Amino acid sequence: MSAVWIEPPETPGRPGRIERETHKLEKRLCRLMGQAIADYRMVEEGDKVMCCLSGGKDSYAMLDILLKMQQRAPVRFDIVAVNLDQKQPGFPAHVLPEYLGRIGVPFHIENQDTYSIVKDKIPEGKTMCSLCSRLRRGILYRVAGELGATKIALGHHRDDILQTLFLNMFFGGKLKGMPPKLVSDDGRHIVIRPLAYVAEKDLVRWAAHRQFPIIPCTLCGSQENLQRKQVAAMLQEWERKHPGRLENMFSALQNVVPSHLADTAHYDFKGLQATGVPSEDGDKAFDPPEFPASPAAPGLQIVSL
Repeated sequence: MSAVWIEPPETPGRPGRIERETHKLEKRLCRLMGQAIADYRMVEEGDKVMCCLSGGKDSYAMLDILLKMQQRAPVRFDIVAVNLDQKQPGFPAHVLPEYLGRIGVPFHIENQDTYSIVKDKIPEGKTMCSLCSRLRRGILYRVAGELGATKIALGHHRDDILQTLFLNMFFGGKLKGMPPKLVSDDGRHIVIRPLAYVAEKDLVRWAAHRQFPIIPCTLCGSQENLQRKQVAAMLQEWERKHPGRLENMFSALQNVVPSHLADTAHYDFKGLQATGVPSEDGDKAFDPPEFPASPAAPGLQIVSL
């Protein structure tokens, strides 16, 4: 998808400060989503995109911005919103149908009592999120096939992707993140994350502005994964002390140098031979690292031993 995804037009007149800030935020969200869609060819001519809605701020924002992009995109595509009602006690089943009906989006509510299955299988006090996620994923794959969806859109954002990277490094021993686009684990669907370039703080602001009817993911009584919360807090602290660090880390995911890692499956270390030809990928272990100066930490020096 090489065509440009158009940004919203400028607001006529001279709006107030809040209106200007909101308009800038909308332009940024559309620009970042459009860039991600173009970079990974997430949406193509004639696609039917199934937007998975949980009732949280991220999935609401994904649908909201994707609808704006649909109006000005260089390709034609359809959108259908899907929610899985898992029958948690107290779940406000009327909220999403009323919201989706009000904004005029085609939607499907899938009713499956996964709550009872999870409560039966998971011991009291243990987190339910892992099993709940697996059950939900399988059901959504089936629904995508039944609806004829060509893409399954999830509301994960940049911060989710970075958190997953560090969770896999710290606890899984893998250099593995959450890609903007991939094939589903059953091999039958393409999963996309249109918010891959978007920071969570912008989604918080957009959700407040749009006043989405948020449904909290606390109805089942389980707590958010403690390890993910710890990693999220670490990343937020880094960004607070060193603005721009998360953006740099995400850029690193797009600039991988296999020859400077240590995975023999992805680089032929055993077969390396001296060629006598200078190479940009050659060893520079004796050179000091070349990093731009950090304005947040003046005087910081990295010493090569």
